Amino acid sequence: MKTPILAFTALLSLMASAAKYSVSSKPFGEVDGNPVELYTFTNESGASVSITNYGGTVTSLIVPDQHGKLGDVVLGFDTVAEYVEKSPYFGCITGRYANRIAKGKFKIDGKEYTVATNNEPNHLHGGLKGFDKKIWKARIGNRGNTPSLTLTYTSPDGEEGYPGALSTTVTYTWTQNNALRIRYKATTDKPTVLNLTNHSYFNLAGAGSKTVLDHNLQINADRYNPIDATSIPTGIAPVKGTPFDFNKSTRIGDRIEQKDEQLQNGIGYDHNYVLKDKRDEKLAVAAIVTEPDSGRVLTVSTTEPGIQFYSGNFLDGPKGKGGKEYPHRSALCLESQTFPDSPNQKTFPSPILRPGETYTQTTIYKLSTSK
Repeated sequence: MKTPILAFTALLSLMASAAKYSVSSKPFGEVDGNPVELYTFTNESGASVSITNYGGTVTSLIVPDQHGKLGDVVLGFDTVAEYVEKSPYFGCITGRYANRIAKGKFKIDGKEYTVATNNEPNHLHGGLKGFDKKIWKARIGNRGNTPSLTLTYTSPDGEEGYPGALSTTVTYTWTQNNALRIRYKATTDKPTVLNLTNHSYFNLAGAGSKTVLDHNLQINADRYNPIDATSIPTGIAPVKGTPFDFNKSTRIGDRIEQKDEQLQNGIGYDHNYVLKDKRDEKLAVAAIVTEPDSGRVLTVSTTEPGIQFYSGNFLDGPKGKGGKEYPHRSALCLESQTFPDSPNQKTFPSPILRPGETYTQTTIYKLSTSK
């Protein structure tokens, strides 16, 4: 898995001098006796991202606030052992199928497949040992003048119940203007279903800060997927006149406690939004988050047709980086994706990937400030 030390050092020196980046790698522990690495990219302004090849997990994202003070805006842990033991999908690649598949069953060409019901009674985020729990092969490279981290993993036919050997590549780049670009690519040797995303938990005031209820959110969507009591979509409905309308920037906490069936009487948001103008696969802005005290702004752009907004409903105070506690609703997720349970709902975008086709997806998380 490791690049030879001399070649790796030379590559880092070349990239750092050419693009004024600092690129480093260090051991991050072991999983089942296999070494895990942590890679850090720092741009000219001092902003940085750290990513481990265990689950392709973004462990930190350190960016300035409106006064230039650097702060980490994603939740995570200090050691890989903690990710193994207690991570609620912090920062990872989720797959093969992000989000839920009803009752852990789906059909392709009339043949039924069964996957784990690890979120009773449904399948969630790839199963018992999804992509978030794999050690990916890592390679430092270069996209133009920007250094990149490319992770690869081949999921064998039948893994977690999914058909086909799936070859997946995920490439991360960290730009000089504080944008984390994630590119996904996959091919299969049998028809299969696929839905990949990143599951970072953001708090723009800083990881371990108060709740995200004072964050303001805008989502570029007129429709969303209502869900049943087990979080499976029941169709597509307009957001107008509901607590789910974020077409204008709105404080997250304004309506989260409303006695609304879809908010499950105050539990919170965990719904997919049907993004506007996504009949093609062009990159477009999906959501914008602003935090008034820090002045930080998160802009999410994607090629995907949907984005899941999750308001940290089930965070229960685990201790994260530096011993900080992550209490209820102290982070939010914006997961670009196809729609949940698409394998079973014919009116949703098809998640089927066939031999000879190539799955591609790009999502950008750009950090800036309002001043």
